[in-house]
Amino acid sequence: MSLKRLFTEHPEAVGESYFEHMGVALSFAGPLLVAGLAALVHAVLPFLCVTTASSTVKRLHARMVNRAPRPVRDAPAQDGMMAWDPVI
Repeated sequence: MSLKRLFTEHPEAVGESYFEHMGVALSFAGPLLVAGLAALVHAVLPFLCVTTASSTVKRLHARMVNRAPRPVRDAPAQDGMMAWDPVI
């Protein structure tokens, strides 16, 4: 597999460019990092950040599963494959 395919195969499979996919992934990474830190604080001080991590995970899960499908770029019309809209 070529080096370029390593970076573009998955983003193309979901109908995104490399940079679009990077943006979507980073939009999940930030809140997940904050949730992880909140969980660490909660582990030591259970009276703090009581629902921060769980509510963040629930919100991100809802965002991920409710993304609007869109056709995969450059896919044949009869293919019918769908990808996910990074905007939602």
